[in-house]
Amino acid sequence: MKTYRDLQRIILLTTLFLLISCWSVFAHPKDKDRWDNKYSTEVYLFGEKPIPFLVENVRLLPKGKVLDIAMGEGRNGVYLATQGFDVTGLDISAKGLEKAHKLAEKNNVTIETKVVDLESFQLEPNTYDVILCSYYMQRDLFKQFQSALKPGGMIVVETYNVDYLKYARFSRKWALDTNELLDIFKDMRVIRYQDYDDGKEAYSSIIAEKTSP
Repeated sequence: MKTYRDLQRIILLTTLFLLISCWSVFAHPKDKDRWDNKYSTEVYLFGEKPIPFLVENVRLLPKGKVLDIAMGEGRNGVYLATQGFDVTGLDISAKGLEKAHKLAEKNNVTIETKVVDLESFQLEPNTYDVILCSYYMQRDLFKQFQSALKPGGMIVVETYNVDYLKYARFSRKWALDTNELLDIFKDMRVIRYQDYDDGKEAYSSIIAEKTSP
């Protein structure tokens, strides 16, 4: 027969188990092990083709140094490399960046990559001609983009907005508010902007230019 102390111990262990389980579910999506596990497959999880918004507007971007934020498996950065850009990709997952190099080799181009924790990473000022970030949300990092660009440099950002919550189980904090990209980059000249919703997914996209020194 279980004693009162035994019951207390069972309750404590159960509580700890539930807390650990919940922490695993809500762990930050940049967790290195989590993304390394996701990318440990021959299949490219997000495909090998770049986002259409980038392809449609690549002619507008100034040639030079590109920083691909949260590059993952490299589909966008490798595409820009095929268009003559000098591309460096950042990501927390070494596995993802390994696949990015394989994709670059397949397309007969080279890229540079760095494994970094973007939560603590500081961008160098006045360094890049283009900063690209697709489907990665870190608002405090977005605020560094303008200062990291050279004058005349451009940002290309695309990610899910609040309307995406109608179609998928997705954390609200990772979704853009209405017109949030326009607000974040209000001190830059907007070149292209779109809100897309096809009844299955919804996202916002922007290209904006740094006009001040």
